[in-house]
Amino acid sequence: MPLLLIGVAAAVFAADQLVKNWVVAHLVEGQTVPVLGEFLRWHFVRNPGAAFSFATGSTWIFTILAAIVVVVILWQIRRLRSIPWGLFLGLLLGGVLGNLTDRLTREPGFPQGHVIDFISTPWMWLGFNEAIYNIADIAIVSGMVLFVIISLLGVNIDGSPRIRGRAAADQTSEETDGAA
Repeated sequence: MPLLLIGVAAAVFAADQLVKNWVVAHLVEGQTVPVLGEFLRWHFVRNPGAAFSFATGSTWIFTILAAIVVVVILWQIRRLRSIPWGLFLGLLLGGVLGNLTDRLTREPGFPQGHVIDFISTPWMWLGFNEAIYNIADIAIVSGMVLFVIISLLGVNIDGSPRIRGRAAADQTSEETDGAA
């Protein structure tokens, strides 16, 4: 499963950075280019904050948080024996690394670089303004949806089913009795 995590993370990271480099080289910042009418548009912006440009003055905090997420995921690789967890962690790692790379390497500079956002879906208006995001964001959100599903299904990172309630107490009691 570690290979799945690394493969998914590498694919997400590569796609994210390649497309962001294309956006910076070929699109005019602030200009909207229709792709599928009003359903999907390219709209290049540099995001100094989190989602929806939230907390724009705290870019360095998001840089530190992203670095912590990367370290925690890499630490968990040794326990990974589950395909769904490998996919979730790969999506999360690839997305976080994509946006972290922007924060570390793009203007205005380390560690406060702005994240390149360019996918605009005006129909996905979320109360602030239209949603503008990138491939890394899609991977992170998809990973989190998968995390919710994995959690609801009760799958552990080592692939074993999560035992709940009375069955868990009975199993713990049996293990304790057998050890004595």
